[in-house]
Parts: sequence; structure tokens; C-alpha cells
Amino acid sequence: ALVLLSPLLVVLALAVRSKLGSPVLFRQVRPGKNGKPFEMVKFRTMTDARDAAGRLLPDADRLPPFGRFLRSSSLDELPQLWNVLKGEMSLVGPRPHAIGMKTGAVESARLVAEYAHRHRIKPGMTGWAAIKGSRGPLHTAQDVRRRVRLDVEYVERQSLWLDLWIMAV
Repeated sequence: ALVLLSPLLVVLALAVRSKLGSPVLFRQVRPGKNGKPFEMVKFRTMTDARDAAGRLLPDADRLPPFGRFLRSSSLDELPQLWNVLKGEMSLVGPRPHAIGMKTGAVESARLVAEYAHRHRIKPGMTGWAAIKGSRGPLHTAQDVRRRVRLDVEYVERQSLWLDLWIMAV
């Protein structure tokens, strides 16, 4: 997939560089299989815009139209093929959340007892929760519970046929 998509990756990297500056890739440590941390890569989607005091502006104010397009089309995720090639991720599995991700003022992992179960397998570029409409930020405890329920459901039902179906959708 990396070889076939390499022309698209080059075009996207050049577009990110010209519209958002550098670095082209966003890197963040995320929990992998059994919670082992790894550095996930994505195309950068936000600018480094700051207020008069030098503090970063809120995410919504740093996400330009091109960044929104990359996110809505999931093209920002394509560099994760590198993580798949390295064996840190799978094509399908629970999406890796940021370490210490919060929902409101509470760390999301503290909201659901089964949260750690989603780490029994490698995280994926896409997953059961994503195709069931649970993707993007989690704003409420109910959102976290639903995502974790879907992730655990996938972990328990995982099969080649389910993975193929998820990738086809």
C-alpha cells in the first residue's frame, strides 16, 4: 500500500508543507498493544497560531480549511501505514487514543472499567467503532463508554472476514 500510495503521499506532503508549514508530519506517543507506547505519525492538520502572549490558540482556531479536509477525508491518517509496516499498528483495530486523553476534566480511561481491554490487540488505522460512527473527539462520558464498548466488541469478535468487511465500508 505504501508503494502504491507513494505518489499521493508525496503530493499530500507537499500540500501540507505549502499550506501549513513544517513539520509535515505530526508525531505523538500513543498506547499500542498491551499499552506499550509507540510514536504514531499523521499528516499535520493544524497551524501553530498563537495569541499575543505566545500561547497556542485553541484547536478549533488552529484548524484551517485544508486541515479540516484532510481530517474529514481521513487522508491525514495515511502516514500510519508506516506504523503498520513497523508492526506497531494494524490496518483494523481500536483507534489509539492520546495518552491521558480527557473527556471534560476527567481522563477518559477512568470513565470506563473496560478501557484497558481495547489494548489487548494492536491499534488500527480504522476500526469497528469508526465505522459505527464513533470517531473524532469524545465530549461526554457516554461517548467514551460507547467507543470502548464498540472497541471491546471488536476485540472479542476479531476475524479476517470482519477486518475485510470493515476496510470495505
